Amino acid sequence: MDDDRPDVLLTGLLFYDLVLTGLAKPPTPGEEIWTAGMGCGPGGIANLAVAASRFGLRTSLATVFGDDFYGAHCRDVLRDQEGVDLSLSRTADGWPTPVTVSLAHGGDRALVTHGQEPPYSQDALMGDPPEARTALVHLEAEPREWIAKAAANGTRVYADVGWDPTQQWSRALLDQLALCHAFLPNEQEAMAYTRTDSPAAALRALAELVPVAVVTRGGHGAVAVDQTTGEYAEAPALDVDVLDATGAGDVFGASFVAASLGGWPLAERLRFAVLAAGLSVQHHGGALAAPGWYGVDRWWRHALTDPDLRRAYGFLADRLPADPGPPVRYAPVTPPAPQR
Repeated sequence: MDDDRPDVLLTGLLFYDLVLTGLAKPPTPGEEIWTAGMGCGPGGIANLAVAASRFGLRTSLATVFGDDFYGAHCRDVLRDQEGVDLSLSRTADGWPTPVTVSLAHGGDRALVTHGQEPPYSQDALMGDPPEARTALVHLEAEPREWIAKAAANGTRVYADVGWDPTQQWSRALLDQLALCHAFLPNEQEAMAYTRTDSPAAALRALAELVPVAVVTRGGHGAVAVDQTTGEYAEAPALDVDVLDATGAGDVFGASFVAASLGGWPLAERLRFAVLAAGLSVQHHGGALAAPGWYGVDRWWRHALTDPDLRRAYGFLADRLPADPGPPVRYAPVTPPAPQR
């Protein structure tokens, strides 16, 4: 195995996220609401990149940065603070970095985004993608050429999918699963695309199309089937106070890949991903909510008191690295002033 290969290859749209939390209620037209909770930082595809890098995975990201303060700040955080390889990324002159304001309330959030289509497509950024151990991709109605190229050069593709605003849920999208090693939709997406009426039925249908099928269920945890090993697993969600759910699905996906690269049994992979996602929602969303090894180690050694959970997660005693690394940096209220 070539040790110089990236562990994870990523491409997608990056945002600068401004997350407001602690709202007593959603705002109504003409109303001003004050809140004490706020965090900012990279979002979008950066959620996956930071979550993977914080688990020690060599992470290569192809994205577009605007030539503005937001783009420069996100680039600095990803490259210098989080150790993400940005050699495949580009800065676009005159193109503003997309900005999203997230209003978190009641375990969910509403988003308002300012942005324009990026001047470089995913295929243009990737070209002939480098060989990598895995790629985390977001399937869309129009297939991306680089995914087929990556699969052909031996990269294992882990895919998710987004909400279809047209409500058509074209089954043609599932044809792309022929390129994938794993598919990780949420339960609404899984049932809609498979035309089934339960997460269990959706999982069975997806297991016929892809070696590893995972259906995430939010507050109900996740279920999965690994056809390569014959394993089936269920994992309940953690009982946590949700500050902001932004990026939790991305943390789940990156954590599942990290455990998969470690060769863990399916039940451990699933519990680990559920745990990491549960830890992330307790912090302001976006990329910097990802717990990494430090956050998981701290939970296991200092925060876990429930004896049933300690038994369920007993595998962590043998899985956690001896050195979990330094404390992760969570989203600041405002970005630091640029160095001059």
